[in-house]
Amino acid sequence: MASSFTPPTFEQLYADIDHDVVSSLMAFRREQPLKHVDEGGTRWNYVSLGRGDESVLFLHGMGGAYDIWWRQIDALKARYRVLSATYPPVHDLESLRHGIATILDREQITHVNVIGTSLGGYLAQYLIARHHDLVQRVIFGNTFPPNEVIRRNTRWIGKLLPLLPERFVMRSFRQTIANDLYPALVYSPLVRAFLLEQSYGLMSKPQFVGRYHCVIEQFTPPNLHEREIPALIVESDNDPSVAPALRERLKTTYPSAAVHTLQAAGHFPYLNQPEQYTQLITQFLGK
Repeated sequence: MASSFTPPTFEQLYADIDHDVVSSLMAFRREQPLKHVDEGGTRWNYVSLGRGDESVLFLHGMGGAYDIWWRQIDALKARYRVLSATYPPVHDLESLRHGIATILDREQITHVNVIGTSLGGYLAQYLIARHHDLVQRVIFGNTFPPNEVIRRNTRWIGKLLPLLPERFVMRSFRQTIANDLYPALVYSPLVRAFLLEQSYGLMSKPQFVGRYHCVIEQFTPPNLHEREIPALIVESDNDPSVAPALRERLKTTYPSAAVHTLQAAGHFPYLNQPEQYTQLITQFLGK
């Protein structure tokens, strides 16, 4: 028997959010057409806009997409070339690296400032480890260094993920949003709406599973001090997705990095505290 479930509409998901915020997201999606590039038989979708002598690359986390950064992109595009991509369903960091490298090559960019959050911050570390001459400056946002903790703590769900139907995977993701992420964000309706929108069709199970595999992959972290790459660690004091021990390990792994701790910002401060997050970015890039 076919399911009669109808996912909520955009209007329903974003009904409780300030009209100006919703309008700006809709305008960004409407006015910034997606570009496409193929790498290894996989299509990557991304945006490239703005102007300036320097470029900025945004890398989202497990539940994100290219437009989760729309307010930061809008703020930077007058001074920088800005790029942001959505990860396709690939299952290792090397495939993500190849895709990013293909986009940068297509856009004729040889040096870039990287801003990554969660999985994106992990990918930023991997990019530096493999392309030490690519990254000018880097921001590691709400992320973690290479570790065995996440793999160990999620080993059972990691084994089950490939076997479960997509509806169960996304239902589990929505439960995490409701029980963990949403309360830590002081019940931000915007974060909730954006993540739920991903879970109701914008993100597929293969994308979600692939991103999980990338999160638990191991590699040797780069030495930022030796490579003279300025770095900023942005963390939240109540991040439910990055345990305090992993936050401390990140700072120990990159002792030359500056650190800024946000208060009660949860795992998505660029959505939850956009003005403060954007100010941190512009100040760091302007140094």
